[in-house]
Amino acid sequence: MAAWVSVSDWSGIGNPLSGSVNFVGADNYTELVAGGLATRDFGVALRNNLWYVLLVVPTQTLLSLFLAVLVNQKVMARGVFRTAFYFPSVTSSVAITVLWLFLFSASGAVNKILSYLGVHGPNWFHDPTGIVAAFLSLFGIDGSRTLTGRFLGVTAWEWLSGPSFAMTAFIIMAVFTTSGTFMLIFLSALQSLSPSVDEAAMIDGAGTWTRFWRVTVPQLKPTFFTVITLGLIGCWQVFDQIYTGTQGDPGKTTLTPAYLSYQAAFANQKWGRGSAIAFVLFAIIILFTLLQRWVLRDKDEARARRIERRRLRQSRHRRRGAGQAVTVNDVVEGAGK
Repeated sequence: MAAWVSVSDWSGIGNPLSGSVNFVGADNYTELVAGGLATRDFGVALRNNLWYVLLVVPTQTLLSLFLAVLVNQKVMARGVFRTAFYFPSVTSSVAITVLWLFLFSASGAVNKILSYLGVHGPNWFHDPTGIVAAFLSLFGIDGSRTLTGRFLGVTAWEWLSGPSFAMTAFIIMAVFTTSGTFMLIFLSALQSLSPSVDEAAMIDGAGTWTRFWRVTVPQLKPTFFTVITLGLIGCWQVFDQIYTGTQGDPGKTTLTPAYLSYQAAFANQKWGRGSAIAFVLFAIIILFTLLQRWVLRDKDEARARRIERRRLRQSRHRRRGAGQAVTVNDVVEGAGK
């Protein structure tokens, strides 16, 4: 039904499958790229969410692997550390968002700690400046006048300026709340590995780092695929933190496609546009999942599969050719008789 709504002019009143609802084709999708405010909002939401994904997914993956290796060691109070690292994952995201608004306020604990270090903290949830642009401005670099080319209504400088300080706070919160869950996944994978392989590498003289990088990590590829896939889905669907915390402010720098879809449908009654954004978001998630699946593929196994498929095709061609030759001989013999 959502797919039908995305190609119809349903107003949100009555049955979307009734005869009064008309088919409008790809109009709701073309509005997102045709220019104007709808296109710019969509471009800004994609820009914000892309930075969110690029910073959260690698960070939470590496941090969760580090925590898993840490709590997998035989240390005192190991269970306490596991519980402490996992606890943020089972806490309400709304509660943590409210806590984050307090910690990252202009006079909050984060800026207080930064002041002790001699750093003047930003007004996190009211400053729309991108962190990359803010850093480059320290060296007098400003690309707003030169990088003016636009994609989806957003200039190249805006694409490259990085997430705003508000979105950066949400990025830190996402890493804080999700690393514990993925730590358990990595911990389960580490405990299921056979120690004989690691022991064999140790006997061959491999050091700790070499054994971890060359022996342990390759065996964790399926786990990496699971963790990164779940991370991509969660990051592209980020909504509750934005809804509870900033609702897209400041200056739409925390606007995300999921929140924009909700806003278009439920606030502006543009149900077709809201559904279209949701399906574009679905396509983006599938694309990123396929991309990381290709990156994490086993090259030797993929090469072996290609060789096997080529051998099967050649075998079928030979059998087909042999069958056709027998048929022709039979015809010739039959004609001779």
